[in-house]
Amino acid sequence: MNANSDVPEERMAFDALATLRQAGNLVDLLTPEQRDVLAQLSEEEVRVLNSVKERLDAVSDADVEGQSLTIKIA
Repeated sequence: MNANSDVPEERMAFDALATLRQAGNLVDLLTPEQRDVLAQLSEEEVRVLNSVKERLDAVSDADVEGQSLTIKIA
């Protein structure tokens, strides 16, 4: 409640997906079910995920790396 009135202060709801998206997480490529899980994360959980992403990005090469796959047909 606001100290000057009996009306509760409106608090903006935390948007986990928007926060993850702004940090460069590719949440729009996930399934709707996966996005639903992420949407329920707390602010602290999102901070941890974004922190991990930042650290991984810091040690990653700027170039895209692909995987090589060899299939042997018998």
